Amino acid sequence: MISLPLIYLLAGLFVARIAWLSALDASNPRRAMTAAFWGLLALSFLIGDRLPAVWMGGVVVALALLAGFGGVRAGRVEPASADRLAAAAARFGHRLFAPALVIPLVTVAVVLFGADIGWGEWRLFGSEMLTQVGLGLACLLALLAACALTRTSPLRAVEHSRGLVDAIGWAALLPLLLATLGSVFAAAGVGEAVAELVRAWIPVDNRFVVVLAYALGMAGFTMVMGNAFAAFPVMTAGIGLPLLVQMHGADAASLAAIGMLSGYCGTLMTPMAANFNLVPAALLELRDPYAVIRVQIPTALLLLAANVVLMYFIVFRNVA
Repeated sequence: MISLPLIYLLAGLFVARIAWLSALDASNPRRAMTAAFWGLLALSFLIGDRLPAVWMGGVVVALALLAGFGGVRAGRVEPASADRLAAAAARFGHRLFAPALVIPLVTVAVVLFGADIGWGEWRLFGSEMLTQVGLGLACLLALLAACALTRTSPLRAVEHSRGLVDAIGWAALLPLLLATLGSVFAAAGVGEAVAELVRAWIPVDNRFVVVLAYALGMAGFTMVMGNAFAAFPVMTAGIGLPLLVQMHGADAASLAAIGMLSGYCGTLMTPMAANFNLVPAALLELRDPYAVIRVQIPTALLLLAANVVLMYFIVFRNVA
């Protein structure tokens, strides 16, 4: 059965390989701390569910300290020459995009049909976290497709991926940590506090005003947290479920989808979303580190305004 533990195992092995390569890289002035950072992350993927909670908390603190004190540095990876890249582009042409297309196609296929693939009571895919399982499987198949296309071994591909991982650095952990932080905030009762503030400051009987508060809240809280996954449990527990779904009868599925899209509008406008906004500027060697954000802000505001309208008319389409 293909389930989430298998995806975690593959991710852990990949990160462990990155840690090993970092430890061997004499060009990295802080290779020991860099290797320790990726090694601890690999440990959390491989056996994190079997470690006591306090130990995993210590791993998270250690990761934060290693990153915060500049322990994660990029090594030296020999880039391919411009002539070699040009020759490869001319040889493969648009076929180079095929492995990338495998990821969305396989992910969607697993989400839509994965639960029904099996024989009798046996199922090919586990019933939990089917989207994550599909995405992990899609990335593996895309890697194999790319290796088959370029006649490169998967191990060689992992070694070359270290350059990109080093360029992103500790920011690669932001989606994981911020999504977890959103769950922590929700468990701590931040959602209830948000609901009390909303009830005190806006007329909750006015459906449009509550929709506006939810959409703007998702975008605003995402800008603070840097990730829509962190904002979603807090804003949905505070405004979405109690006020829009339970009080006004909104369609929960539509509300969640458009609410997340509103959060993504905030992602476009914040440097906290480093892996989306700051890392591309660094990889492209732009003079202005906030150039990506400046270009995205008009689109984000326009899309956020459209989300408010869509949310109001779609999530209440069956409400009198």
